[in-house]
Amino acid sequence: MKILGLDPGLGTTGWGLIEAQGNRLSHVANGELKTKTAAPLPERLADLADQLEALLAEHRPDGAAVEEVFVNKNPQSTLKLGQARGIAIMLAARAGITVGEYAARLVKKAVVGNGNAEKVQVHAMVARLLPGIKIAGPDAADALAVAITHAHHLASARRIP
Repeated sequence: MKILGLDPGLGTTGWGLIEAQGNRLSHVANGELKTKTAAPLPERLADLADQLEALLAEHRPDGAAVEEVFVNKNPQSTLKLGQARGIAIMLAARAGITVGEYAARLVKKAVVGNGNAEKVQVHAMVARLLPGIKIAGPDAADALAVAITHAHHLASARRIP
């Protein structure tokens, strides 16, 4: 099963695609989708949607997982994050893909073993779980962590040994 993990953001949306066979995971691809910060919000949202649609069409994942919104100190940032996240969920749903949603703390706990882990720890564990990988950046590492969390969740739900 190919699982696309997404770490949504208006400026940068990280993505990571893994293959899960039982509890065996392998890296397929990863990257970061970026929008122009100087562009008006509607253009940035449309650009993000176009990039995500192209990604879904190219890789055709069987499942997807998205990190849940956390509350920022800045309400505008939280709103923009929510809009980017909504686009990701809607496009996956339109493509007929079931989407899992995971809190950042749960992702950290699933990948690192500690819900308060730092980004650098998540990055290191993703590299360990997917040997030989070249990670495109911190948002891509987070997206891969979300995909790994989803794969573990699915394996547990199916009770795969």
